[in-house]
Amino acid sequence: MLCFGGSGVPIVLLHGLMGRARTWWRVAEWLRPYGAVYGLDARGHGNAPRVGPWTTERFADDVAEALRRLDAGPAVLIGHSMGGLHAWATAARYPELVRAVVSEDFAPDQRGRTVETWRGYFESWPVPFKSLDHVREFFGDAGGYFADCVEEHEDGFHLVADLENLYVIAAEWGRRDFWSIVDGIRCPLLLVEGEHTAMPPGQQALVADRVPGAKHLVVPGSAHLPHDEAPETYRGAVEAFLSQVLTR
Repeated sequence: MLCFGGSGVPIVLLHGLMGRARTWWRVAEWLRPYGAVYGLDARGHGNAPRVGPWTTERFADDVAEALRRLDAGPAVLIGHSMGGLHAWATAARYPELVRAVVSEDFAPDQRGRTVETWRGYFESWPVPFKSLDHVREFFGDAGGYFADCVEEHEDGFHLVADLENLYVIAAEWGRRDFWSIVDGIRCPLLLVEGEHTAMPPGQQALVADRVPGAKHLVVPGSAHLPHDEAPETYRGAVEAFLSQVLTR
């Protein structure tokens, strides 16, 4: 687990598919006054083991194991996309370990979607990238995020995850829904949704309706990465949420 600094209540950052803990460093900078900030590489990503099973329950178990190692009391979990799902699942399966959750742009029912619609795009990427500037140029507005998702090898920059593993992880989202997990959440919850989300419409608002006391924010102008695309709006919402949940 990567420690970003700070002290007090543990705040654990869970990245999205293809990411790693370091993709959160810009957010971690302003989170430190609120607690001890950590980032966790999900299995198959970054420095985590690259072995399955690739199920949401296994990922939640990994988060729970990390929280137990910290031994610092219930944590705030902040997750983007896949990391938001893992935060939900950890809160539902291990309520004693989770104080509150912030999830960013994930919907619980994506059945029928297939990774085959992504495969051609992902495999068209000019990997290895020649430099970090090449990564930023290729991904445009999301270039800063993806620059944190690669590492340097002798021949250039490669993703810090294996695409075949990622396809298996994402395929689960197209086969099942996660409403039963949502219904198991009992801690404070903030849902941050991009105005131009690629998620099925309306579902994140429904999650807020089903979890008692949950809050839902749609971030104008953003898509799947509100914390990068509208950082001030995202920061304001998360800081207001933390100010409430950390004084209870």
